[in-house]
Amino acid sequence: MGEPRGAAVRAAAIVLGAGACYCLWRLAASSRRGQRAAPRAARGPPSDNSPPASSCIMDADALQKLIHLLQATHDPLIQEQALITLSNSAAFSVNQDIIRKLGGISVIGGMLSDCIPKVKEKALNALNNLSMNIKNQEEIQVYITQVCRNVESAPLNSHLQLAGLRLLTNMSVTSDYHHKMINSIPCFLHLLSEGTERTQIQVLKVLVNLSANQAMTRHILRAQVPSLLLLFDNCINRDVLLRALVFAANLKKNVNSEGGTVIQDQYSEDSIFFTLCRDSTPFAQKLASLLHHPDTEVKEQVVRILTQ
Repeated sequence: MGEPRGAAVRAAAIVLGAGACYCLWRLAASSRRGQRAAPRAARGPPSDNSPPASSCIMDADALQKLIHLLQATHDPLIQEQALITLSNSAAFSVNQDIIRKLGGISVIGGMLSDCIPKVKEKALNALNNLSMNIKNQEEIQVYITQVCRNVESAPLNSHLQLAGLRLLTNMSVTSDYHHKMINSIPCFLHLLSEGTERTQIQVLKVLVNLSANQAMTRHILRAQVPSLLLLFDNCINRDVLLRALVFAANLKKNVNSEGGTVIQDQYSEDSIFFTLCRDSTPFAQKLASLLHHPDTEVKEQVVRILTQ
């Protein structure tokens, strides 16, 4: 793997020039070292798949060449390394504006339809860093439907799926683009039921943001999650439990604020509405047990639900 990757970076030098290509070379060299070290590290803790750190500072000219390279190449190795470099550069607020003004968001967004999972993952990571900027969000929002499709089609608990969820978390901090995620609510709830703790935490971040929006309440309440009550237990991971409680508290608050406008007949008996918001004895018993949880924030959210 080392030689093809090195050849790809050397080819990129013709297009990029020394400055930008140096960053690609650093990243490729780091990747090769990681591959050689893999057998010895096999017994260590699993990697979080974080992009390699880059200490090189890229100016607007280098960033523009990197964006042009993404447009010109079909080599997945070059695409992957270029996207990692752009992602690292986008961690700096000044570069977020530069990349947008250079048309980089549309070029990176185009990578979301790539057939190579690693390329899509790195594109999502880059967009995630770029989405910390409000003006960038205005351009990134056109890709939300594609991101949702990537999350739904990705292997369960994969790095690709988590990268998509991280981007959706940032894009759902405000309610401006919540309507673009309505059709994916069943998918999010499926991941909540079937995913690992890491996936559950990430998808709950999205669901908490959506549940804070009154306009999304009925769409969420109609969904069916038979295993939802299993999350409200003292043995559940604290970060999962706390976010699940905030999710439930937001929904109950929204239902109460609607007063008598909530029509129970529009919800099935196995819907989230009947599980969490109607007078549910099983949920009430779960909450009573959680009042003895050792974590203060968990108990605060339980009280918040009970007093609404």
